[in-house]
Amino acid sequence: MSTTSTQIQLVNRPHGWPTSDDFRTITVDLDDLAPGQVRVANEFISVDPYMRGRMIDTRSYIPPFVLGETMTGGAVGRVVESTVDDLPVGTLVSHQYGWRDVAQEDAAGFRALPDAPGDASSSIYLGTLGMTGLTAYVGLLTIARLQPGDTVFISGAAGAVGTAAGQIARLKGADRVIGSAGSAEKVALLTDRYGYDAAFNYKDEPSVRKQLREAAPDGIDVYFDNVGGDHLEAALDSFKDGGRAALCGAIAQYNSTTKTPGPSNMANIITRGLTLTGFTVGHHFDQAAEFNREVGQWFAEGKVVHDETVIDGIDNAVDAFLGLMRGENTGKMVVRTA
Repeated sequence: MSTTSTQIQLVNRPHGWPTSDDFRTITVDLDDLAPGQVRVANEFISVDPYMRGRMIDTRSYIPPFVLGETMTGGAVGRVVESTVDDLPVGTLVSHQYGWRDVAQEDAAGFRALPDAPGDASSSIYLGTLGMTGLTAYVGLLTIARLQPGDTVFISGAAGAVGTAAGQIARLKGADRVIGSAGSAEKVALLTDRYGYDAAFNYKDEPSVRKQLREAAPDGIDVYFDNVGGDHLEAALDSFKDGGRAALCGAIAQYNSTTKTPGPSNMANIITRGLTLTGFTVGHHFDQAAEFNREVGQWFAEGKVVHDETVIDGIDNAVDAFLGLMRGENTGKMVVRTA
């Protein structure tokens, strides 16, 4: 049984693109368990775009990472030592203690999970059946109020949230689902695997507006925004009257060192009666039970597929995160620590 924990800490606040020099790896000797504590050997940790925002010391919906402390975030693992009856050895759990191979904390910080369904890996609880899947579900159904027959546009469609959002939109009766991605290979996956009706590579030409108009000549009803910037501007150009947008992320500007200009067509919000709503999934955990029932059933029936990009080793967690920022993932990016 491991008595040490390898952990990743942030040591500099990046200006522009993060580099490996902004992080350090440490080894921590673990004490004997105190009453009420458990020790968990992580199987997978999550790296996510929102973590880039936490590297800046600024006001946001979640506190920034503290320099010199181990980075937090989603993880799943198995209890290997326990002092509490509710979490016996062998229990699969999720937690937010993040970037480490072994987590030892009070039992209240861990949530017991059923074993992953079918032949799925436990990492599915970080992706389609976890926070990213719930984000897609809430964004489409609660924030953007998706209705059967809608035309839906999803940016960053080949990422963790985007792959889930496209499939949920289709299963909830969208008439047409359109996605953008950053390579020909990802575009092909959107239409061949994730049920998108149309997709385009936003790197093929400078005008996302033009590409979206061609993909949705009759306009869009719903926009799920993971990118911001020119994608949001394109959606504002293509919205039908009464269109709704769920603003989930703005990865296009996360590493920018200059101010990003706003869309030039904001007046469309007024003239077309549009609704643009920003959200974070942490305010909608009351929908988790419904999400687990519905999406879990879809997955069990083979109606939803889950893909991920797996990087092996806690020592490679920083490389995984930097690769995520460069768009090297398809589906969820995870680090396998077991």
